[in-house]
Parts: sequence; C-alpha cells; structure tokens
Amino acid sequence: MKNKKNELFHLLREYLTIYFPKQKNASEHTLKSYRETLNLFITFLAEQKGRPLYGVTFDDITQDAVNSFLDWLSANRKCGASTLNQRLSAIRAFLKYSGSRIPAMNGYYISMQAVPFRRQEKRISVDHFSEASLEAILKQPDASKKKQHRDLFFMIMLYDTGARDSEMLGLRPADVVIKCASPYVFIRGKGKKERTVPIMEQTKQHFLSYTKRFGLDVSDSTTPLFYTEIHGQKCQMSDDNVARFINKYAAMAKAVCDEVPENVTPHMWRHSRALHLYRKGVPLPLISEWLGHSDMETTLIYAYADTEMKRKAIEKATSANHPLCNQSTTPSSDVDDDTIRIYCGLK
Repeated sequence: MKNKKNELFHLLREYLTIYFPKQKNASEHTLKSYRETLNLFITFLAEQKGRPLYGVTFDDITQDAVNSFLDWLSANRKCGASTLNQRLSAIRAFLKYSGSRIPAMNGYYISMQAVPFRRQEKRISVDHFSEASLEAILKQPDASKKKQHRDLFFMIMLYDTGARDSEMLGLRPADVVIKCASPYVFIRGKGKKERTVPIMEQTKQHFLSYTKRFGLDVSDSTTPLFYTEIHGQKCQMSDDNVARFINKYAAMAKAVCDEVPENVTPHMWRHSRALHLYRKGVPLPLISEWLGHSDMETTLIYAYADTEMKRKAIEKATSANHPLCNQSTTPSSDVDDDTIRIYCGLK
C-alpha cells in the first residue's frame, strides 16, 4: 500500500488511529463521529464511481462529490442541516490534516472551502414529552426482572440528570456521590468538560437498590454503571441497546397514554427535563450550567419552545368564530473492503 494512488488510505489510517485520538486527544464520541463520516464518504465515492473501495483516490474528492454526498445524506438518511454541517466539518478537517502532511494535497482542502455549510432554520420548538408521558413510560418496566430493573433505573437517571446518552453510558458507580447531604452525579461531557449535577433523594435510593442487585461497589471507578456481560466480562452498554429499550417502553406507554410521542429518543429525555424545569421557573442560566452548555444561546431554545406552547394553547382556546380567525390573509484490488476499513481506522 505504498503506491501514490493509495496515499488517501495511508493518511486516513494516520489520521484516525494516531493523530486524532492520540495527538489531538479527541473524545471517544468525536472520534466515532469522524470515523463514521469518513467511512460513509469513502463508501459513497466508491459506489458512485462503480469501483472497489481501494480504488478511491484524492482525485475523487471534489466539490461536486462532497455536495452530492451531503444531498444523499439529506435525502436517504434524513439528516438535518446541523448533522450535514458536522459531516462537512469532518471531511474538511481530514483534508486539512492531509495538506499539512503532504503539501501537494493542500489544494483539496482549499477547494473544499467553496462547499457551503447548510443553512439552519432557527427552531422555536424542541422534541419533548409531557410529565404524564414520563410517568406512563416509567410504569412499563417490570422491576422484578433484572434487566428491566436496569432499564428503569437508566431512564430515571437519564431524566433526573438531563445527561446525554453518551454521558450516561460513561458513568461509573463512583461517579454517583451519595455520602453527602446533597447527592450528585459527576458527569464528563462533550469536549471532556466536567460538571456535577444534583439528583433527588429518590434517585439516590434507586441507585442503592440497583447497585446492590447488580453486585456493584458504589466506590468502583472502573466498572461501567450500565453494562452488558459478554463472555463473562462487564462491557459498557451500547447506545443502540438504550434506544431499543426506550422505544419498547414508549410504545407500550402510548397504548395507555395518548400524550406519549410516536418516537421517543434518548435525547428527548434531556430536552423534556430541561423544558419541565424551565416551566417550573428555574432560570435559564442555571439550566444552561446544569446541561453543560458552553453557550447560553443553546439554552434559549427552551424559552422559544415555551413561547410556542403558549401560542398553541391560545389558538386552541380561541373560538373558530373569533373575528381574528375570519380575517383573510394579504394577497481494483484483491484486498476486501472490510480489511481496508479496519486498516485505516474507519471501522
């Protein structure tokens, strides 16, 4: 793999296995996102060119190719502007690295600056569920069954802390501090930022019940708090597993509570908790700190969402015969693809 044609794969391997994780010290979450983006992009190029993966070269990375890739993500994967911009940033970052390693490659990075970021429409609402929905969902697991006991505690912690799914999965028992007057959870967030989040006394009791049943030492700082056993080893539970059981309990809850949304995602718990706190009068700066937002602007979405709910309530309460409602409006290689992905750190 030393011919010039395959410089792309040499640099991919360096970038994903050495530079990004070790020299740039990127978080696991960010590395996973960049690896997925570059994997999708290289696969897309191979399929578009009708050649094996190993036949893709830097010459295939053009402005048109990247725009086509982003359009494909939008149409086939229903990616929004924010996700598309993240994908574009990942591609640009790799090309910038390639240019720093091999100056002759810098033209690809310069060319990619002409690919515009997708415009993001300012949302005035967030996907969330009501407190009645929360109650209905939490009633679905059968806590007498061990795995469902774990699922129930995960959802309780997810809501009480407002943590991201990845932050929850990264917790260790020792991160839940209970030997103090006000129990709290130590959370490692995006960009390796750390914060402490208080939890309710009831959540503390659920934690003690859970750790006792699962044989976890509350002072253990190495074992995942939420795990699955593989060949006798306790491995961190996957986000796919979380999405699976949350969808299951939400579907069960919808049969008894119409307020439960059609599609309940793990991140919706974070939005819901923040919105519920805001509606109860908790100041936005405090919610921003609690969520681990680096920019207060990010938290303002909950204020916009609350305004939207008020508007809908007013419209619902306004009679169809109200004067306002009656007004008219104004007018080729033998190396298989999986081997290449593993070698380059794409998998």
